[in-house]
Amino acid sequence: MSATEHPQQPAKRSKAPLILLAVLLIAAVGVGVYHFTVGRFHVATDDAYVNGNLVRLTPQVSGTVVAIGADQTQFVNQGQLLVQLDPRDSEVALAQAKATLGQTVRQVAQLFANEKRDEAVVAQQQTLLAQASQDLARDRSLVAVHGVSAETIEHDQHAERSARANLDQAQATLAASRAATANTTPETHPQVLQAEASLRNAWLAAARTKVVAPVSGYIVRRSVQLGQQVTPGSEMLAIIPVDSMWIDANFKENQLAGLRIGQPVDVSADMYGSHAEYHGKVLGLTAGTGSALAVLPAQNASGNWIKIVQRLPVRVGLDPQELKAHPLFLGLSTKVDVDIHDGSGASLSQQPVWQAGQDTPVYTSQVEGVDQAIQDIVAQNLGQQTAAAGAAP
Repeated sequence: MSATEHPQQPAKRSKAPLILLAVLLIAAVGVGVYHFTVGRFHVATDDAYVNGNLVRLTPQVSGTVVAIGADQTQFVNQGQLLVQLDPRDSEVALAQAKATLGQTVRQVAQLFANEKRDEAVVAQQQTLLAQASQDLARDRSLVAVHGVSAETIEHDQHAERSARANLDQAQATLAASRAATANTTPETHPQVLQAEASLRNAWLAAARTKVVAPVSGYIVRRSVQLGQQVTPGSEMLAIIPVDSMWIDANFKENQLAGLRIGQPVDVSADMYGSHAEYHGKVLGLTAGTGSALAVLPAQNASGNWIKIVQRLPVRVGLDPQELKAHPLFLGLSTKVDVDIHDGSGASLSQQPVWQAGQDTPVYTSQVEGVDQAIQDIVAQNLGQQTAAAGAAP
């Protein structure tokens, strides 16, 4: 070895692997800490979609469409006229029902008048029978002194028997008249009530030619056209009330262990992205998976069975104020994150945890005015009948 040559120095080891290993360890620790402190108390899914009520509108009577008051995508208020059917047939039927009621009232009033007439006839026949009996008794007292002939006695006997038969006939007629009006008044007679029911039916049929919106919302799926002949059960259009939406989140079966009713939920919709965030709560878990509740449930009886993780629909309610500020529509995709810290709730509840009942007052207005119309018709015809009876000699 020459004097100018130096021994080679050992190469320095690179610190990059150590730094990378340290970063991985820190990341693993961070993930572990996050999982045990936060992550394990949250379950999330992006298999979640907006759902809501779809109010399908069908006619209650048959008819021809003569007017359409709203179209697709338009907002309608509860009670607003949407479809008008040709009302002329129902108006004719209504006028006929009114006339029938008036005629029935007059006929029933005549029944009550007949009862009074038959009572008078009975009283008259009782008087005639009493007179015939007196005549017979007087003439019999004169037979001993030969004051009357046997022919006269026989004539008196025939007169008494005839008067008694006439009385029996009058009493039978009176009984029939009383049976026709027993325990009733002209206003409560069955014939009048039946005519009133027919009038109510015709009144309803006339009112139902106006198809109104049972709820407020947006029109979708309008299929009705002018001039179309519609029948009860044929869908004309549908209404979506956007103020009553919810989320159906499909969680995997291995995510369900900690889910409870009432747990808080954060929801983000793809429609708004990060610009809008919804807060809700778990309303309930469906008592069956999507595949089990399908129209054609899957059959796993074959030998080529492969286990597939099932999903269970979970209903998530939303804050109405947030929903009003950022409306959602049926079928939109969302992401759902449930905080399962509080596990005190129940997975299934026998009592409803939200107000599920729905009603609409628009159909009760269809009978408004019918009671007053019936009272007017009854009073008018009873008044005329009474006046006619009073004017009779």
